[in-house]
Amino acid sequence: MVDLSVDLGFMQLKNPLIPASGTFGYGEEFSAFFDLDILGAMVLKGIFSNPREGNPPPRIHETAAGLLNSIGLAGPGAPRLREMVQSLATVTSTPIIVNVCGEDDEEYLAVSRIFDDMPEVAALELNISCPNVKLQGRCTAQDARHTRQLVRRIREKTRKPLITKLSPNVADIGEIARAAQEGGSDAISLVNTFLGLAVDLPSRKPVFRNVVAGLSGPAIKPLALRLVYEAAGSVSIPVIGIGGIATGRDVLEYLLVGARAVQTGTVNLVDPGASARILGEMREEMERLGISRLDEIQGRMKP
Repeated sequence: MVDLSVDLGFMQLKNPLIPASGTFGYGEEFSAFFDLDILGAMVLKGIFSNPREGNPPPRIHETAAGLLNSIGLAGPGAPRLREMVQSLATVTSTPIIVNVCGEDDEEYLAVSRIFDDMPEVAALELNISCPNVKLQGRCTAQDARHTRQLVRRIREKTRKPLITKLSPNVADIGEIARAAQEGGSDAISLVNTFLGLAVDLPSRKPVFRNVVAGLSGPAIKPLALRLVYEAAGSVSIPVIGIGGIATGRDVLEYLLVGARAVQTGTVNLVDPGASARILGEMREEMERLGISRLDEIQGRMKP
């Protein structure tokens, strides 16, 4: 028997596996594939104050080893999500994390406060890193000063634990990670998608209306592992690793480089039942390697 439990300080998880925002819908959609109670936690699809249609199609484009997306954060708006969270909490005990979005700082603050009084919400994930909102992928998480300032403003207005989701599209991930910590974030999650480009050769045009899109999937795993390693070495708060995770071994590799938990993304779209499989693979791999608890390997990569 192996112990998969994780202590994030502000939240106890039965295991480190958390489906990522934008790849797990609003939770209940996946209950047909496995028992939601097996998860460590879940992050719901990113939400703005009001309903949002998102980007025009095409929104998804497959690559040789991944997926480009330009969804544009479509969603029903915060008031409707409150109702959905209350419904979801009646069918699972798994901690629910709300992914907070905003067109500007004021909207981030407004959305955070909408969920602050909900006992069903375990934490807020500040999505300051989505490359699909602003032209050419610019976002708050590319600026350390803005990151620190925004996190601090939200920290002053909410009692919920804050997880700040960071972008890989920066020169120094450690600087941004420290800024989030200094602003009062309880944890950081990374990485969001890498900026990518797909072209349609016959038309001589980009595939996506926004030109650039977000790359995820197996192609980004080595890059994301490096960034998680660098971020974990730069902060004292927990790091949640994201990027190309598809197997139990992938999870353990992220923990080895310093992540405390992980989020799975594109794999949920390819294999909706992946979470149950990955947890089984984690147990098998830990037993094979003689690992009884996750803290035996967490952050213990040998230089």
